Amino acid sequence: MTPSEEDSATLFEILRLGANLCMDHDENRGHLLEAGFPQAMVSILEGYAEKVLGPPFTEPLDLGVSQLKIVRTAIGVLLNASLGYNPVRHRLISLEAAITIMRLSVAIYPPGLWKRTPHSSDNEDIWDLRSGISEWAWRTVSELRENNDDNLTVFNPDVLPFFIPSLQAFIPDANKSDAVSDIDLQARAGLLDTDLESLAETCMLLESLSLDIEDVRLSLARGYNFPAEHGGVPCLSVMLEFIEKGNYPKLWYGEDLGWDATDIKRKERAFDICKAAVIKTIVEVAGEEHNDDVLWDDSDPEQPGGPFVCMMVGWIKKYVSTKTQKSADESAIDRDDLAICACLALGNLARREKHAIVLLRPPHSLAPVLTSKNLLSPNSDIKLRHAVIGLLKNVSQSATPTSIIPVELGNAGIIEAIVGSGVWDQQHDAMVEVVQVGAIGVVKHLCNTSVQNAYALVLPDSSSRASGLDQLLALIKRSDSVAVKSEGTRVLVNVIKSIWSTAPSPASDNVQQTVDEQKRQTAMEKMRTPECTEPLANLVTRSGKFPLLVNEGIVALSLLSTHPSGALLVWKSLTVTLPKQASPSHPAIIEPTSTLEDACVQEKEGDNVSQKKSPPRIVVPQHALDMIAAVLRNVDNQADFPVEVRMNACALLMQIGRNTPGTDSVEGMKTALQPAIEKVLKKLAGAQSKDEMLAKAIQKLLESWS
Repeated sequence: MTPSEEDSATLFEILRLGANLCMDHDENRGHLLEAGFPQAMVSILEGYAEKVLGPPFTEPLDLGVSQLKIVRTAIGVLLNASLGYNPVRHRLISLEAAITIMRLSVAIYPPGLWKRTPHSSDNEDIWDLRSGISEWAWRTVSELRENNDDNLTVFNPDVLPFFIPSLQAFIPDANKSDAVSDIDLQARAGLLDTDLESLAETCMLLESLSLDIEDVRLSLARGYNFPAEHGGVPCLSVMLEFIEKGNYPKLWYGEDLGWDATDIKRKERAFDICKAAVIKTIVEVAGEEHNDDVLWDDSDPEQPGGPFVCMMVGWIKKYVSTKTQKSADESAIDRDDLAICACLALGNLARREKHAIVLLRPPHSLAPVLTSKNLLSPNSDIKLRHAVIGLLKNVSQSATPTSIIPVELGNAGIIEAIVGSGVWDQQHDAMVEVVQVGAIGVVKHLCNTSVQNAYALVLPDSSSRASGLDQLLALIKRSDSVAVKSEGTRVLVNVIKSIWSTAPSPASDNVQQTVDEQKRQTAMEKMRTPECTEPLANLVTRSGKFPLLVNEGIVALSLLSTHPSGALLVWKSLTVTLPKQASPSHPAIIEPTSTLEDACVQEKEGDNVSQKKSPPRIVVPQHALDMIAAVLRNVDNQADFPVEVRMNACALLMQIGRNTPGTDSVEGMKTALQPAIEKVLKKLAGAQSKDEMLAKAIQKLLESWS
């Protein structure tokens, strides 16, 4: 119910009194809460909100001046009562007051609608009153959401349709004029400010809710194909339209509103932030795992992936095309934001292999588009490169061992595009490091089982730019980031495995076989360098918590050791001390000795060691040979190493010894490791199954040293 016209004046004075009583006075706030005063305000507002039918709104909610004053003052009471006072705030949240306020305020002041409403001096005052209600409503909503320590839900998906009018107010409509010559310039400036404030609050809320509330993400996605989800309001579609077509209002320019150039720049910046917030919302919705089958629609073969996917692909292609034409038309507008949104959204949907393949095949055929210098070049905005590489990473990561994805991306020249983008050049920026790791991820997956992609990274092209391998090795060397060092080195692992496991195809003619073999030998020679072996050895040294990484490093070093020059380099790298900046984090109990020294001491002490009651001595490996000894012993390590990893360690040592005869390497390994290894073999006496296989591998290693 709403108050009658006769009661309005009395009620208005009561509301004013209540608002003043609870201003900056917690005791009065408590008394008013006990008396049910804030609850009564919510009931009054709910009564008016029952009259709200929209959105969409073709005209503002029809309320007289006295009723508008009651609404404004009731909201003012709730604002004053809840400011920094949790008991009232929590009570209002439980009553869903924020949703009621949003419904009512947007209906009373639909942003932008004042432009199309006849004006007189009287209703200018009413629009000023409506504008004030919008301002107070947003302040109250912000207060209810502020410092919400109890994680109470202020909003649910029901509120989403009431965010849409703020976005629509900034989407140009060719069928509707913004002519408002009958509005006083000062009043016009105030209303334009209110519209922008409403947009800013709306966009920040959309972003926040999409980040925090799964139901909001799910509801927005469902509503894309089924607008009935939001009472017929196509929320996600309008958000996409806002990103694509939303723009600064023409009324900001050309008239004396009292704004100088600085004011307008500030408003343009605020608008840009709003659009960025909506882009983040779209990306979050696409990133919700349960939305994969909602936003991705295979029902129409003419639109692979469905309308949403086709729109995102279209944005990327349009951006590349527009940038290409810009050299002839300097007036063309760059839309980095569209390309960024599309790449990030598609990247979230491309985590399934079948989706990624659809994006690469006709009619989308995205792979050659993504190699465009308009997307990946040293001059591209870092945010754009981040988005493109993020999409490529998810596409490449979704591939199975037999997938066509690495071939498709490789044939399109993705590795060459990444190498030419300058992303691995020396730069000091947190954002750059994220992009560098992403690019490393793309290359790592593409070089796994694909020798052609490995060649594209290792062998220099016709340009003067350093090869991808050279760029990557330089980045690994200078970076202090463990992620960059470890993931970058894993690229080397995949490259080595692909090159060493490839032989010329029998189907090729003799000339082609010769060319392929020359390319393979050149690539192998490029990998047999200290610049490659030392990072691999460091990967082994610092990855004690991760047996998979230790094993990858050991396998790659073993393959390099199949050639005498490689074996000698590998042996030298195994005894190079890990650089301090790359040292692993220290465990709780640390002994200053190396694993090798510790192993020898235990061997000399014999079985009496096991009888001591001292805590386990977890040691910090100084170099890769330390870690290999720890792997073979598999005692008091930070992780338990499977038998397969320990057998691979034996294979590495044997490979080094076999291909470095007559050198100090064999004697060095015997001196450093033989006592500890013999003790491991002794413990494995009579072992069964996999342990028996390990015992045989160790025995074979020791025999090769004799």
